[in-house]
Amino acid sequence: MRIWRKLLVSVVSIVMISGSVFISTSENNTVEAATSYSSLKTKLNTIMADNRMKSASTSVTVRNAATGEIVYEHYGDKRITPASTMKLLTGAAALETLGEKYRFSTTVLTEGKVEKGILKGNLYLKGQGDPTLLKTHLDNFAATLAKQGIKKVNGNLVGDDTWYDKVRLSAGILAEDEPYYYAAPISALTLSPNGDYDAGSVIVTAKPSKNGRATSITLTPATGVLQVVNNSKTVPKGYKNTLKVTRKVGTNKVIITGNSPLGTSGIKEWISVTDPTAYSLDVFKKSLAEKGITFTAASKVVQGKVPVNAKALASRKSMELKDLMIPFMKLSNNTHAEVLAKEMGKVIHDEGSWKAGLLVMNEYALSIGLDASKWTFEDASGMSYSNKVTSSQLSKLLYLVRSEPWYPIYSKSLPVAGSSDRLIGGTLKNRLKASPARGNVTAKTGSLKNIKSLAGYAKTKSGETLIFTVLTEKNKSSTIPVIDQIATTIANY
Repeated sequence: MRIWRKLLVSVVSIVMISGSVFISTSENNTVEAATSYSSLKTKLNTIMADNRMKSASTSVTVRNAATGEIVYEHYGDKRITPASTMKLLTGAAALETLGEKYRFSTTVLTEGKVEKGILKGNLYLKGQGDPTLLKTHLDNFAATLAKQGIKKVNGNLVGDDTWYDKVRLSAGILAEDEPYYYAAPISALTLSPNGDYDAGSVIVTAKPSKNGRATSITLTPATGVLQVVNNSKTVPKGYKNTLKVTRKVGTNKVIITGNSPLGTSGIKEWISVTDPTAYSLDVFKKSLAEKGITFTAASKVVQGKVPVNAKALASRKSMELKDLMIPFMKLSNNTHAEVLAKEMGKVIHDEGSWKAGLLVMNEYALSIGLDASKWTFEDASGMSYSNKVTSSQLSKLLYLVRSEPWYPIYSKSLPVAGSSDRLIGGTLKNRLKASPARGNVTAKTGSLKNIKSLAGYAKTKSGETLIFTVLTEKNKSSTIPVIDQIATTIANY
């Protein structure tokens, strides 16, 4: 755990530009750009005159990455909903607070003893926030228990998720989003369906079977916590694929509707579960059964707390935070952001809650000299429409983190423009594919309904690096083409 640094103090400096004197501080957002950037400023002003930007509420800031100098601003102090560019603060706070080598833990324990292949006592699965736990890891736990001679458990299977509080959804999650992976509930004991680590979700696949019959449904991993209601149908080739998969809000009932034409691949949807702890226990019990470990008829699957006298039978640690930063930032994983918030709260304030975690993020922001009055956030992922920040503050964060020892990890985690490898290009793999932006723009995307943002770094033709932050909301039409034009113009400077 690191000790918070003292708040930075703005230093007044006198700068001579073209015979004029400008007084500037680190918080002064009205300083005119040096004349060397005049052509860039002219080009950006022309772009900002686009009707798509004029009809939206916008905030744009461009800084020199080496000096922090603001070289262009358009309403730089206007507070805008940042969407997933909020993760820039979350990632920085996590690297500073937890450290790049931080790992999450999951442990299997018991207070009982094994006699003649029977575990006489409860079997506990204790989670401590790991969002990378997979079915294969539960299989490994089961294999370890089998090697220890356990064939039957006469106690309960107990899930311990008390590392975090019981609040499952962050503030601002809309009912329309709640059935899907990007708004999955947060638990200290959770499970991911694959290597993207969308914790708390199940991949539901619907494929054509035989003409006139219901589609074939597969859950990955196989679990009984979701109740599938299949109202979809297989139809002949040439018909339109109208398959839809969703979950009825507040229930575990997955509804599948529409037509699945023969010869098509069907549809895949990542559906969230209502209770990640119950989901993890259900899949773990299946892993145990696959290794020949059974339970008595009186045994139950319940949630509780590991007793102090329990001993560990098996455990695993997640990848280090420096490696988790890749799927987190590249793929803009909301669950990772919210887990990191609760983990920061647990580590710093011994409280695995959003209240404690967001407090840590605020404390971190203050510690590096950001203006907390310009930031409002009620989650760590950017899902809430109530989150607000200015482009000036977000760009200042991107400037300040460049001096951190963990900056290379942070920088590497940002999506790279136009890279087809999704774990390099991430959410920018299909954007900014042309020169000069391709490979020279690394930035975090943000997207909500009528909200689009992009914030990061651009290597220019002149060989310097510029920081740019473009925030737009209340969009009547998509501003992504204009935002990309801004990024390309900066890279071409």
